[in-house]
Amino acid sequence: MREYLIASAASVPLTVLLELLVLRTGLFRKRAYWITMAVVLGFQVPVDGWLTKLDAPIVVYADWAASGLRFPWDIPVEDFLFGFSMVTVTLLLWERARARKTEHADAR
Repeated sequence: MREYLIASAASVPLTVLLELLVLRTGLFRKRAYWITMAVVLGFQVPVDGWLTKLDAPIVVYADWAASGLRFPWDIPVEDFLFGFSMVTVTLLLWERARARKTEHADAR
C-alpha cells in the first residue's frame, strides 16, 4: 500500500477544505501567501533534492510507501504535497490565532 502517497494526496484537499469550510481566513486570496509558498518551494527543491538523491540518499523512502515518481533531482512528488499541506495548515492556524487575538483585543 502506498501510505505516503495516500496520506500526502489526501492532505491537500483536506487543507483546502479546512480553509474554505472551517477557518475561513482568506489566506488563499493573499498575495503574501503565494509569495511565501514560492519561497518555500525555492528552498524545498535544493534541500529536498540533496536529502533524497538516489545516488547518496540521506532520507530513504520505502518502495511500498511512495509512488516512485520523483521530480526534479529525485524528489518524491509526495514531498511537495506534504510540504504544501504542512506549511499551509501552519499559516492557516497562525492567521486564525491572529484574528482571534485581534477580535479579543477589540472586544475590550
